[in-house]
Amino acid sequence: QVQLVESGGGLVQAGGSLRLSCAASGLTFSDFALGWYRQAPGNEREFVAGISRTGGSTKYANSVKGRVTISRDNTKNTVYLQMTSLKSEDTAVYYCGGKQTPSEIWYPVLSPPDYWGQGTQVTVSS
Repeated sequence: QVQLVESGGGLVQAGGSLRLSCAASGLTFSDFALGWYRQAPGNEREFVAGISRTGGSTKYANSVKGRVTISRDNTKNTVYLQMTSLKSEDTAVYYCGGKQTPSEIWYPVLSPPDYWGQGTQVTVSS
């Protein structure tokens, strides 16, 4: 049974930082490109960041570029999202997702992942 479990969300003041984690089990982690997504109330789920199977290639949404860093540790089956300079508009539920890919590319996570986590709430107070 595949599981993706996010953690690290919480309440933070504007300008602050958070690091989200997503631990995976039940799959061959290094076969998957991974992505972080978010969904704010009343909005559709949107792509935030993606990373290829070994971490050699990454991509960020324009709204977060320069403020977030996606990384992964394939020895721990975990993907991370380091967020800095947080803004109120970053408030959302953050999800990780995994998409099985045959090669070292990130862009498959722009389409719906094969597996989703349950999400972790990030609230940024202004």
